[in-house]
Amino acid sequence: MTSLPVQLPAVEQWGVLSRFRTGFYECLYTRADVLFELTDALLCTDGPVRTLVDLSLAAEHRRGHGAMYAALDRGWLEPARLRRALAALPIPRLADGRIALAVDVSHWLRPDAPTSDDRLFCHVYGRGRSADQLIPGWPYSFVAALESGRTSWTALLDAVRLGPADDATAVTADQLREVTGRLIEAGHWQLGDPDILLVMDAGYDVTRLAHLLSDLPVELIGRLRSDRVMLRDAGEPRSTPKGGRPRKHGTAFPFAKPESWHEPDATTCTETTRYGKAEAKAWDRMHQRLQKRGPWLDHEGEIPITHGTLVRLKVDHLPSEREAKPLWLWSSATGIDTVHLDRIWRTFLRRFDLEHTFRLLKGTLGWTAPHFRAPDTADLWTWLVIVAHTQLRLARPLAADLRRPWERPLTAAKLTPARVRRGFRNIRAKVLTPALVPKPSRPGPGRPPGSKNRNPAPRHDVGKTVKREPTLQAHLAARG
Repeated sequence: MTSLPVQLPAVEQWGVLSRFRTGFYECLYTRADVLFELTDALLCTDGPVRTLVDLSLAAEHRRGHGAMYAALDRGWLEPARLRRALAALPIPRLADGRIALAVDVSHWLRPDAPTSDDRLFCHVYGRGRSADQLIPGWPYSFVAALESGRTSWTALLDAVRLGPADDATAVTADQLREVTGRLIEAGHWQLGDPDILLVMDAGYDVTRLAHLLSDLPVELIGRLRSDRVMLRDAGEPRSTPKGGRPRKHGTAFPFAKPESWHEPDATTCTETTRYGKAEAKAWDRMHQRLQKRGPWLDHEGEIPITHGTLVRLKVDHLPSEREAKPLWLWSSATGIDTVHLDRIWRTFLRRFDLEHTFRLLKGTLGWTAPHFRAPDTADLWTWLVIVAHTQLRLARPLAADLRRPWERPLTAAKLTPARVRRGFRNIRAKVLTPALVPKPSRPGPGRPPGSKNRNPAPRHDVGKTVKREPTLQAHLAARG
């Protein structure tokens, strides 16, 4: 599979980039000029972004460092308007023309910031057994459109910070619903088009999300843990010889017991360049046993049964020649064929392109480099970084390959975001820059030298402020 970016004529591509920059400037309601130039400095600075004050030394940032800090502290960006502007841009698609969206959470760790509010315990993976940690920070849920083939490009469409009182599944469902609605409103999906694919890794309640988003033209694909147990379809309702209520569930399907598996409904075997032979098996109309607990406590009536397709993917080896464990996936679609089966696991593998985007945001664009105190300031900076990444994506066909002497030459279609950023200063000179020229001013007096801070910042606890009762009895007792 080859990458399929959105191809536009060069003249039209310049216009798309200029219009987006103008639309971004119109989304800045307060301190617009400083924030706009700060984003340009983020794109034109040589090397990775380590500190904010270094950005004020870039030629594209014509204000001082004091104006930059004041803009981040008191600036205002309208997220709803920016979200619509991102959805209106050309978005990448898969090779068959489908839209594939990936959702995942990335953490902005703040372990030494007791004065920062709304911090949660973020799960951080470590190398080796029992090396995982829980570190205080701000978790952000990102949604991005995926391309096909091996690439490090994604189209970021939305970002939401998870708060202490938020239900992660409910927030994710609302976020995906809003993103899908904006794409439909922008004309990217029309009646009769194939369903939009929503891809997510383990940790998401994909069955719950499929129920909440059942009224949308979407197909959910999620990874399941290898110790899960699914249930077969009970078939046509029928009573036992002794009467009684018809069965709701079929026999169990434990992932860890191959002897209990029945014959798959579809099977494919594909030779790949990175994984060797990829064998996929699919079992139709599989579902999960749900109980009146956790997120289903407030559900009125009988708990629904959400059928889907269970997929087991087994490859010979990983790219590092390590042995690969089987991968279990669940799709909300039923009655699939072999073509659809291949699409499910290929699309899920493209979800890992979002990890390259997170690495770029943190390592190159300096998303988590600043030490902000207020979470609102972190939200503003997050949107500036997303806008910077979007401009790199729009400038992708316009950039030249400014490679280092030890690097291999690349074609325009294979340029990475970091290489496009090297030449963005040349691209910026040919597009619109709506920021106004700064006016001469004098710096403020600041706090007198030697004086102490008489207004210390309050300390905040870390963790959830709202917890769900584990049982129905405890939930009813809490509600009174």
